Amino acid sequence: MSQRMRINGGIVDRSKPLSFEFDGKQLQGFAGDTLASALLANDIRFVGRSFKYHRPRGIFTAGPEEPNALVQLRRGPYQEPNTRATVAELYDGLHAASQNYRGSLNFDLMAVNDLFAPFLSAGFYYKTFMWPQAFWEKVYEPAIRASAGLGRLSGKDDPDIYDKGFLHCDILVIGAGPAGLMAALTAGRSGARVILADEDFAPGGRLNAETHEINGGDAQGWTASVLSELKSLPNVRLMKRTTVYGAYDHGVYGALEKSTDHLPMSGGKPRQILWRIYSKRAVLCAGATERSIAFGNNDRPGVMLAGAVRAYANRWGVAPGRNVAIFTNNDDGWRTATDLAAKGVSIAAVIDTRSGAAPADVAGATIAMGASIVDTKGRKGISAVTLSNGTTVPVDCLAVSGGWSPNVHLTCHQRGRPDWADEIAAFVPGKDLPVGMSVAGAAKGALTLAACLQEGAKAGAQAAQDLGLTASMAEIPEASDEASAITPFWHVTESKGRAWIDLQNDVTAKDVQLAKREGYRSVELLKRYTTLGMATDQGKTANVLGLAVLAEASGKSIPETGTTIFRPPYTPVPIAAFAGRSRGKDFRPTRLTPGHEWAAEQGAVFVEAGMWLRGQWFPKPGETHWRESVDREVLATRKSVGICDVTTLGKIDVQGRDAAEFLNKVYANGFAKLPVGKVRYGLMLREDGMVMDDGTTARLSENHFVMTTTTANAVGVFRHMEFCRQCLWPDLDVHLISATEQFAQYAVAGPNARKLLQKIVDPEFDISNDAFPFMGCGEITVCGGTPARLFRISFSGELAYEIAVPSRYGDGLIRALMAAGEEFDAVPYGTEALSVMRIEKGHPAGNELNGQTTARDMGMGRMVSKKKDSIGSILSERPELNREDGLALVGFRPVDRARQLKSGAHFIPKGKTPSLENDEGWMTSVAYSPTLGHSIGLGFIKRGSDRLGETIVAADPIRGESIEVEIVSPHFFDPEGERVRA
Repeated sequence: MSQRMRINGGIVDRSKPLSFEFDGKQLQGFAGDTLASALLANDIRFVGRSFKYHRPRGIFTAGPEEPNALVQLRRGPYQEPNTRATVAELYDGLHAASQNYRGSLNFDLMAVNDLFAPFLSAGFYYKTFMWPQAFWEKVYEPAIRASAGLGRLSGKDDPDIYDKGFLHCDILVIGAGPAGLMAALTAGRSGARVILADEDFAPGGRLNAETHEINGGDAQGWTASVLSELKSLPNVRLMKRTTVYGAYDHGVYGALEKSTDHLPMSGGKPRQILWRIYSKRAVLCAGATERSIAFGNNDRPGVMLAGAVRAYANRWGVAPGRNVAIFTNNDDGWRTATDLAAKGVSIAAVIDTRSGAAPADVAGATIAMGASIVDTKGRKGISAVTLSNGTTVPVDCLAVSGGWSPNVHLTCHQRGRPDWADEIAAFVPGKDLPVGMSVAGAAKGALTLAACLQEGAKAGAQAAQDLGLTASMAEIPEASDEASAITPFWHVTESKGRAWIDLQNDVTAKDVQLAKREGYRSVELLKRYTTLGMATDQGKTANVLGLAVLAEASGKSIPETGTTIFRPPYTPVPIAAFAGRSRGKDFRPTRLTPGHEWAAEQGAVFVEAGMWLRGQWFPKPGETHWRESVDREVLATRKSVGICDVTTLGKIDVQGRDAAEFLNKVYANGFAKLPVGKVRYGLMLREDGMVMDDGTTARLSENHFVMTTTTANAVGVFRHMEFCRQCLWPDLDVHLISATEQFAQYAVAGPNARKLLQKIVDPEFDISNDAFPFMGCGEITVCGGTPARLFRISFSGELAYEIAVPSRYGDGLIRALMAAGEEFDAVPYGTEALSVMRIEKGHPAGNELNGQTTARDMGMGRMVSKKKDSIGSILSERPELNREDGLALVGFRPVDRARQLKSGAHFIPKGKTPSLENDEGWMTSVAYSPTLGHSIGLGFIKRGSDRLGETIVAADPIRGESIEVEIVSPHFFDPEGERVRA
């Protein structure tokens, strides 16, 4: 019968039955169930296999700490592996399947690994796969890869939508248990902007899983009234299904909201949203996680944490077993016994490691004080337990409680270390908390209800007061402190069977002891040698137990043994959530210049340049190869005139009384005396003396400059300048703004460039050679009054200008330029032709400005002024950067003019073997020069400027080529610069 393990009680909605499928079986649950509670209701305990030995595994917990019940949800492209059944909210039509087996779940062929367990102990892979060496690639690696992993991805594109968002608040409350609710209520009443985030779909934390009374009524009623008030406060935002997974600098927290995971279809809405939450204060109320006890064969399906067994009974109305035993070292375990007994569940035995009188009376149960469990029976489900006194007790469920560990994870995300608290036998938050964070409730070590309520109210009031708000302690509800005494007990050493610590990774107490014997005594090495705590649950149920066993083996206390600390994320976060909408075409959004539509009309072939799309070349009918198009564009430009869209160059507007002084400090060459109406080529160095970027800066008026940067470095240069302005020289009167998007800009180059421009520049502006010489600039109007800026600069070696107009006129300007250029046979040219012409002229660009070169390397050492201080100027004088045999930028051409040069080739002296010892430099940029009729290149070589005319070898072993090349001047075309000044 379906749901035969349902019992009375619970907060599920029994009026809303839901159908779901697990491993091909159609089952039923109710609204409010998790997949785990619905499986248990249907008497399904065996749900998966362990990672290494493929041992049967059952549901172990009731929350995000679950190490066993990892399932695969949904089908086809929606398939999602490794989901914890304990947090998967049930919905109608859910499809789920077990994972990590070959064959079937019941008859797993890989279970044979368990027979070889003596040979697969901790660190076996370090010892086994060393020999024979030839086996690694052909035997070991393929076998390991075939066995690795748990679930499987579909291999198809994920059709779901993921998004990102930003939230700001005064106080972030993490966790909506009793402490979190009180903190949010107190802070919310003060008027603070509060975000209350909780990973569960039903806020309340352990209140949903217990039979506590608050103010004389049930805890669920009190929870509902608090939530109702919080929802009514306009300054409070409740975020269910939201896990705060990381604590970062400056009060920033990462959170993952599962928006539509609980729905059959998302309906076009995001499935998950990754939030970046900016807070002034944070109150961590993340609760605590129960621990197990290590004893023989404690991993069988049906062995569960006692708090989880209690939660399934109280919250979901499910009995995880008909005949239950409890094994505990603390009073909380007895609470499970009494709660189950009150619901009519048979309690076979309560085994308490402590001596003395039983804390409670459990009718019909065998009470064994000062005893322990040494073994269990049952392969695919527990059937009996064996006590230390030799008694065997038949059971179908064993609830184990080894105490509770506060969830200190977020307190460690900025290198904080937890402290050991003897009174609860657990780690609690240390003193080095993230700035602005406070901790309250069970997360701080207060494991009783009344203490949690009081601490939450106090933390909420203090956070509000820290922000200058008037906050008084909310009236503390009446509640009692339940019994919580504990006597630490970690490991039943009398057990002969394997005692499991990390259930997912199959780490046993014997593995921990072996690691200690083999010298891996530190907790960090223990973790890596045994894989303890490296599973999807990140050791939430295993870490403290493993440390305790290591401490026992070392003869030390747990504080002396130490602990690892935690790092984000607290629980797994899908990579798709980190990507958000940045996938497919949106992986990196593209930016289009104002002239893009015109370029597309001309059939341009586009290339990504940073985030921009730029035309590479403009093919004409009959041209079958890109080189034909590029060669034509170069020759036509040098013969008459060509037009190139250079909008993507970074543009930074610099203004202020001290603008010239500021530029003088950030540029290596001088700018203080640049006349108004002039442009200067500038070289910018990093602090270590390496070249950061180059470009031109025009002085439009006394206190107004416009700088251009390379496309790739536009953002980096602007950030660098803002840092200099704000941090290095905050007293200078200078202001910066990125103007890249504000202007469309076109290069007009070639012998007829001036004639073309004279047709569109309004007649009152004289742009003749005398009135507007090389490196001149000015604000003009074009086409009858359209504002524009004109710069006479050239990177092609031709008479050239760059003309800029406000972006809204960009499309109109390129059409006007091409119309005006018809009588001159004007051609558009793309980035490939631009690159060819700059190499012909010897201009360095991105390949040369790779962050490893100096001004001296590029033959620009004299540009680094000795008369002033500037960023990088001092460190550029380091002896190692100025060696006589240092690199120098020169040109190269093949001795056999028919050969093609390849960038990346390394220069080797003739007759020498290609090797690091004989390497003298490398080729940075190459192009076929239609002007010269052969391949040319730029590159760096030792003592390059002293070796003009020498023949060397450009060796390219990876591509199997070697070419003899001649070292020449980098200025292949018009070395005297006569054309540019025409």
